[in-house]
Amino acid sequence: MPQFTQLDQQLQSIVTDQRKPLASLSALAIRGGAIVYQQSFGYRTIDVTGGSHSVPADSSTLYRVASVSKLVASIGVLRLVDQGKLDLDADIGNYLGFAVRNPHFPDMPITVRMLLTHTSSLRDEGGYSFPVDVSLRDVLRPEGLQYGKGLQWAASSADADRAPGRYFEYCNLNWGVLGSIAEAVSGQRFDRYMQQAVLAPLKIAGSYNPEELTQEEISRLAVLYRKQGTDEVWNTAGPWVVQTDDYQGKLPARRQGLEHYIPGSNATLFSPQGGLRISTGGLARLMLMLMNGGELEGVHVLKRQTVDAMLSEQWRYDAGRKNGDNYQGLFQSWGLGAQHFSDISAAHFGDRLVAGGGFKAYGHLGFAWGLNSGFVFDPVSRNGMIYIIGGVGADPEKNRGEYSSLNIWEEQVLDALYRGAIVGP
Repeated sequence: MPQFTQLDQQLQSIVTDQRKPLASLSALAIRGGAIVYQQSFGYRTIDVTGGSHSVPADSSTLYRVASVSKLVASIGVLRLVDQGKLDLDADIGNYLGFAVRNPHFPDMPITVRMLLTHTSSLRDEGGYSFPVDVSLRDVLRPEGLQYGKGLQWAASSADADRAPGRYFEYCNLNWGVLGSIAEAVSGQRFDRYMQQAVLAPLKIAGSYNPEELTQEEISRLAVLYRKQGTDEVWNTAGPWVVQTDDYQGKLPARRQGLEHYIPGSNATLFSPQGGLRISTGGLARLMLMLMNGGELEGVHVLKRQTVDAMLSEQWRYDAGRKNGDNYQGLFQSWGLGAQHFSDISAAHFGDRLVAGGGFKAYGHLGFAWGLNSGFVFDPVSRNGMIYIIGGVGADPEKNRGEYSSLNIWEEQVLDALYRGAIVGP
């Protein structure tokens, strides 16, 4: 598109910046409810030997999008709420088949709503991904073989009340539990439930399980990289180092024991918190569905009131009440599986998305394996932005954003998309 030549050049320069290069970038913008910009830069696979066999990223490239997966998984969970199969405020033990209690608060039930809002009092210190022969019952119950020291449960301290429902602590394990609940209610493995309930109806390529991808999808899957070696040292001038999804165009082998898996016992196998492989175009279809009140092209995924509930504020950071960890200002407000971006800003602090502010939004961010991803939209203006970065060449901790808690290249990508595709041309 000739009108986006300047935006193309801006994004290309971010990717090829020798001080902090990116392995790949796929970006998309929606304005007024329509996709107006979609472009990719860099390489989905890199010939790390220095040869000429690198493969460029394009609009069909699938990425493992890290925690943006949580928002998509939340859509699947809320679909079960729509169908009357789940109650947001019911005790999750009713679905899992065993009592689930934080031992520090034994009389307080934990609910689906608490899991979706990171207020369940679960933590990641006890782990959040377990092998096929482990049941979540063994992780969550004191008599369980995987319970350990009970580090997965938060306890109150002199400075904060961490009882279920009262304190926000971002937690990946919440989504493993949510996935297991979805399995118990639907009778399907989480990856297959999400395929049947969300991805396939919207004609979206991808999966929470790489073993379920088609040969054609595997051939389009991006390898994720960092310029950080096994010694943990970053070397911007050095080679790209593979982090995950290096299948070299071959379908991965089936995990042993998965054929005997009982749905509802351990959905962490399918990484509901971070394992979705999907393209920017696939994410755009989900964004448009949410903008349209749960419907896209005649396919009804969620009821409008359910989308409204998903985006409604469930938790807001209150420093005076000490009601959560805001992670250097990044987390200010939360809905049901969706972050609220409140446009709060200070030097290297806050959830602001564009320079100078002015774009409040809903959505989710992702960060893992060298990947950075973002899915942010305003349902009123029906404007939105999606970016997926397939690898970073510099230490994010040393390249924090100027006006937010994002890193500098995320700020640059979002601001370029906003000014180049939403505000103009």
